[in-house]
Amino acid sequence: MSRPMGDSHKRFLQTMMSNGIISASQAIALHRHCCETHGAHYVADRLDEFINIINAQLQSLFMQIRKGMSEEDGLEYYALMDLIVDSESGSASSTDILNCADSLLTKKLKKKETELVLNKFVQDKWLNEKDGEYTLSVRCIVEMEQYMRTIYQDLIKVCHVCHNIALQVKT
Repeated sequence: MSRPMGDSHKRFLQTMMSNGIISASQAIALHRHCCETHGAHYVADRLDEFINIINAQLQSLFMQIRKGMSEEDGLEYYALMDLIVDSESGSASSTDILNCADSLLTKKLKKKETELVLNKFVQDKWLNEKDGEYTLSVRCIVEMEQYMRTIYQDLIKVCHVCHNIALQVKT
């Protein structure tokens, strides 16, 4: 039986979900803050164990906190592109995405870098591209469904027949 989450774990998870992106150094600081705020025992080198407790509870939701390392600077990042989900049509133009790259808080991307990232997302089947319009792929929707239902509950539409997420508006 897995250990239940305490208030420090819940606060950590809420912060992770609301920020959308967090580096390894931010995760370490957040771990300490959450433990100290809620009177939980804090051990500096036990972040992975702390996260494993959260992941054990998230498993039934097909979610988990995962580490990913940036090849560029060696930091761990968690990110979500929400421009497509926020749109009325369930798609975003390449121009809108390129312009959106200028407003990133964590790392500014040049237009060429953004194009390379988009191409990689299409190649890895996270996004679909047709005539300069990008949509979320089946892979992305399946793997991110629970997260999208939680974070974008007021924006996503659900099919009344199959109860799956429906983002694109067909005319």
